Amino acid sequence: MHPMLRRLDDLAGHLATRPDTLALLALGSAGAEHDRLDDHSDLDFFLVVADGAVASYVDSVDWLAAPCPVAYSFRNERNGRKARYADGVFVEYAVFTVDELTRLPVTGVRVVWQRADVPVDLASCAPPPRPATPYDTVEFHLNEALTNLYVGLHRELRGERLTATRFIQSYAVDRVLALVRLTDPAAVGHRRDPFDPSRRVEQAYPPPVLPLAAMVPGYDRNVAAARTTLDWLAARFPVDPAIADPIRALLGAAERSGR
Repeated sequence: MHPMLRRLDDLAGHLATRPDTLALLALGSAGAEHDRLDDHSDLDFFLVVADGAVASYVDSVDWLAAPCPVAYSFRNERNGRKARYADGVFVEYAVFTVDELTRLPVTGVRVVWQRADVPVDLASCAPPPRPATPYDTVEFHLNEALTNLYVGLHRELRGERLTATRFIQSYAVDRVLALVRLTDPAAVGHRRDPFDPSRRVEQAYPPPVLPLAAMVPGYDRNVAAARTTLDWLAARFPVDPAIADPIRALLGAAERSGR
């Protein structure tokens, strides 16, 4: 057993001794797809507790420290914390009641421990992630990417480089990832993270399919990044010249200005 999975088992053994705890549910690379777990993984989990016990389990980390001392911890949301054990294991967790859990979109849950008298299957009681919106289409993501480039280049020319970087090398690239997901056959076998599309894309799409190094070259390379992404889009989709031509004009203006 991987040491990080053993940590969850040890934690579950302690939680089973507490009368107000109901279950420990592993998520992410410690969840149903725990074959993905490696030395760079953290431990994501939900602790399910009795009604009225959430606050005490979020406020205190004494239960968390049962298998190993906690070296660092902070509350990062109403129901959860991030923490690092003294031996280097990093955890992100949240604490819920059964009723709260049933309203959370979650996937890939693995039950590490569940009290025998809990009447529901906690691994499957939560709803799946929300379905795609009507705007999850090639047309939508293509035009979002193009307008991200357009706005980003205007901000680059204005001298607002940080926000330009976000529009060109983050927002537009997010739309590129959506386009690849919708149109590339490799997406079928890709274990996509429904909450973070950037996860594991390097394993699914080689550089000839998705030239990320050229699309995301860094803070002072916005113009080159925008040209790469525009060329990538134009080579694969019908790009409306009514937006493509203004983008190319902005690229020319930026290059003439030495950016």
